[in-house]
Amino acid sequence: MASYHRIYRVVLVLLLAAFSGCGGNRAQTELEKGDDFYERGKTYHFKGEYDKAIEEFTEAIRLDPNYALAYRERGSAYFFKGEYDKTIEDSTEAIRLKPNDAGAYGNRSLAYQRKGDYDKAIASWTEFIRLDPNNAEGYKHRGWVYKNKGDLQKAIADFDKAKSLDPDFIKPTVLQ
Repeated sequence: MASYHRIYRVVLVLLLAAFSGCGGNRAQTELEKGDDFYERGKTYHFKGEYDKAIEEFTEAIRLDPNYALAYRERGSAYFFKGEYDKTIEDSTEAIRLKPNDAGAYGNRSLAYQRKGDYDKAIASWTEFIRLDPNNAEGYKHRGWVYKNKGDLQKAIADFDKAKSLDPDFIKPTVLQ
């Protein structure tokens, strides 16, 4: 995925350089630097060094304000720091830039869930499921939100769907 993203960005830069007639090398270099910051940010994120990850993703965004994946991953780092409003903000920007990114919807959904904004969490998980219907995680999480809202019928339906997609999923005993 990262290599596809990098190839796409290089092709985009080359097209922009061809149409602009100048400055192509500088633009390509800036985008490549943005990718470097993004990759370092992912490494820090994986290691649990969220402040460093946020710094790297922020620099990638500074170099390319349309870098949807950098917004998504910075939002994820904010989530792990408990900064849910910033998670929602970055995830929403990632969605604006790349509307079919199920991962950005997932990040935003989790933040809404943690804030107790169940209606927005359900709407966001529903969009995640629309974009990635075979991913059990969306059904699992939306099921928990329904359970927390007291809508046990919908919770059971989502947990059953998650179980059909992921046989290792253990349906919560409180609903069995």
